[in-house]
Amino acid sequence: MAGGLLLSGAIAALFTTALPVGDPSGGFTDPPPDKIVIKVATVNGSGCPAGTAAVAVSPDNTAFTVTYSNYLAQVGGNADPTAFRKNCQLNLLVHVPQGFTYAVASADYRGFAALQRGATSTEKASYYFQGSSNTASITHPFSGPYNDNWQATDTTDWAQLVWAPCGVQRNFNINTELRVNAGTSTPGSSSFMTMDSTDGDISTIYHLAWKECPK
Repeated sequence: MAGGLLLSGAIAALFTTALPVGDPSGGFTDPPPDKIVIKVATVNGSGCPAGTAAVAVSPDNTAFTVTYSNYLAQVGGNADPTAFRKNCQLNLLVHVPQGFTYAVASADYRGFAALQRGATSTEKASYYFQGSSNTASITHPFSGPYNDNWQATDTTDWAQLVWAPCGVQRNFNINTELRVNAGTSTPGSSSFMTMDSTDGDISTIYHLAWKECPK
């Protein structure tokens, strides 16, 4: 999937380490009122076949969401042997109004899991700017028996936020992964974990912080 999206918010930065950036002026500011243009450069991965991932931005520019419709990892039953792991990489080209920069303050991941007793699963996410040699990843584990919606939240202290480079265009990458392990569950029994939605109610939410760049 590729193309340009005219949206009212922006994708943001890494949680802990990324490219050095010019220090924005002190203090957080309100989101810019102007619309943001986001070009989806590529969407790749077994968890997001073409046409199954969508991005939307809140009207007030404080968050954006990613919704998946075919993101499911599974073991046992009739599952393919490779289905235990699914991943998705979003590569995004973000244009923000001149004079502003942004960061991801927190991210909420949601889905559904049905894990047999003895089975385990993980949700993992990482974020980085194009050209960065460092990435930050956060993993959330789950254990069976489990049969319910799940949610995992990544947060960053305000002082540790990493901001998008001021005046420099860099693609921003978001990598996510679901993994299910049969563990000691009954052989042949099925366990799965999803991060998808059939009705649009389940989505990943990235909460944004904004600053003005130095003048």
